[in-house]
Amino acid sequence: MADLRHRGGKEVRTTHRYEFHTLVCVTRGICTQTVDFKSISCQPGSLLVLRAGQAHNYGRDEDWDGWNVLFRPEFVLPGSTSSRDLKLAFDLERLLEHMVLSSPELENVTASIRQMREDTLIDAPLEDVHALLRHQLHALLTRLSILQGRRQAQEPLASPALQRFKRFQQLVDERFTQWHHVSDYTSQLGCTEKSLARAVTAAMGMPAKAFIAARINLEAKRLLVHTDLHVATIAEKLGFEEATNFSKFFKREAGCTPAEFRRQQRAPI
Repeated sequence: MADLRHRGGKEVRTTHRYEFHTLVCVTRGICTQTVDFKSISCQPGSLLVLRAGQAHNYGRDEDWDGWNVLFRPEFVLPGSTSSRDLKLAFDLERLLEHMVLSSPELENVTASIRQMREDTLIDAPLEDVHALLRHQLHALLTRLSILQGRRQAQEPLASPALQRFKRFQQLVDERFTQWHHVSDYTSQLGCTEKSLARAVTAAMGMPAKAFIAARINLEAKRLLVHTDLHVATIAEKLGFEEATNFSKFFKREAGCTPAEFRRQQRAPI
C-alpha cells in the first residue's frame, strides 16, 4: 500500500469504482476506509473483499500499510470437472466484505500474497505464469473461505426468517432496477409482506421498503460519482419513469439533490 500511495499521489485518496475485484489486507496501523459510501474501521488483520462495481476509498489516513490483490473477475479459475468432479470456480460472494484475521491467519495470508508477487517476476512463458497465479489466487480465496466457514460454524444455525431475508437480499440485487415495491418480491418469494417485513427488520433493523430504497440509492450514488451520465439517464437506468421522481427520491434518501451529491463527491480533498 505504501508503494501504491507513493506512485498514485492524490489520486489514491479519491473514490473509485473498480472493474476488477480487490483484496485489501491491512498489516500495520489503523485506518478508516469507505466501501459503497460506508466507513469501515480497519486494523492489522482487517481484510476487505471488494467486488467489481463497488465504490471504494482508502481514506485519508496515511500511517498504515498493507497489501492489495487486484484481479479481473475472469481471472478466477473457471468451472471445471475431472474424474473426481473437482469444481475449481470460486464464488466471491461467499466471502464477507470485512474479515478480521488472527495473527497466525494474517501471517499465512500475507505469505501467500508475497509468494504471488514474487512469482509475477518468474522468467517463464506468460501462459505458465498466469496458470500458476490462477492456482495461487484460488488457493488464497479458498483459505479465506475456510477461515470464514470456521467462524460461521460456531454461530447458531440460520433461522427460517434469516434464510428468507437472504433470498430477498439476493433478489433485490438482481431486480432492484425493475422492482421498486415490496409486493414484487413477496410474490416471487411466496411469502406475505408481513413475514418479509419481520425477516428484514430482524436482520437489518429496517423495513423491507427501506432496504429496497437503500439498494437503489447506492447504485444511484455509484453512477453519479463514477459516470458522467445525465441525471435523467440515471433515473431511467434505475427504473424511474420521470427524472423528477428520481430527484425527489434521491433527496429524501441522501439529503441532497443528485447534482449536489455529485459535486460534493468530486470536490478535491
